[in-house]
Amino acid sequence: MADLILNVDFAPSQRPGKKETGNPKHRSFLRRRRALERRGVLKPRQLPAAPPPGRGSRQKPGPRGGRREAADAAAAAGKGPEKPDPLRPEPRPEGNGPASLARPAAASPTGSPGSNGTGLPWQPKATARGAAKGKRRAPGFLPPPPGKLVAIDCEMVGTGPGGRTSDLARCSIVGYGGDVVYDRYVRPAAPIVDYRTRWSGIRRQHMANAVPFGQAQREILRILSGKVVVGHAIYNDFKALKYFHPKALTRDTSKIPLLNRKGGFPENAAVSLKRLAKELLHRDIQVAR
Repeated sequence: MADLILNVDFAPSQRPGKKETGNPKHRSFLRRRRALERRGVLKPRQLPAAPPPGRGSRQKPGPRGGRREAADAAAAAGKGPEKPDPLRPEPRPEGNGPASLARPAAASPTGSPGSNGTGLPWQPKATARGAAKGKRRAPGFLPPPPGKLVAIDCEMVGTGPGGRTSDLARCSIVGYGGDVVYDRYVRPAAPIVDYRTRWSGIRRQHMANAVPFGQAQREILRILSGKVVVGHAIYNDFKALKYFHPKALTRDTSKIPLLNRKGGFPENAAVSLKRLAKELLHRDIQVAR
């Protein structure tokens, strides 16, 4: 029987080298870098730490954004939010104001008399619904004082070709109680073609002592500044004054559905001031003179 000869090599086998990827220039750069790392000239590259077992890969940020990412990760891992350390001092609020204004939540639960429990006497108490949405009511929700309310009415005459241009000829302003604040005739810069006496009540003799338009405009705008102005179709009055009042401080009685409803008119109808005064005030205005 022939002898069986086994040729066994116990030397450790070498794995085939990992095929380098990238272009030749990048591979040459990697070989030089590894050579410098072996000499100690360069430090070995620090690879990112592997994720702990059981945690999985990195989570992508959800629609809430990066601020809640850490809290969501802690909740998924079964950990609650970090509790504040009672021995750690709280950071001081920024700014030079008192702490009660910088941190209203730290005020006493009852507060001073009339403080609504927030420590701020000027702030209204927030409702549960507003607190849930993180909103507060603005402190200016009260109606303006009577001294900040005025009513205006302007009369116009016709100037220009055919008298089709409306220019200011009289301006009347009254206060909250009906007291006359301003009432003067105004002389337009252009010659008057149509006095429109039937609607305006303006006649030729009224222009004898009328003030120039520029002077009247300065006086009127000084009165209207910072006031809540009430008028009917008031955009026509402002157009004659060549002025635009802030919309938040303007009350146009021709665009208030509540007045139409109280007078028995459709809410979206454009009712004249004469009809509103007749139904609501039982007064006849704009009658023949």
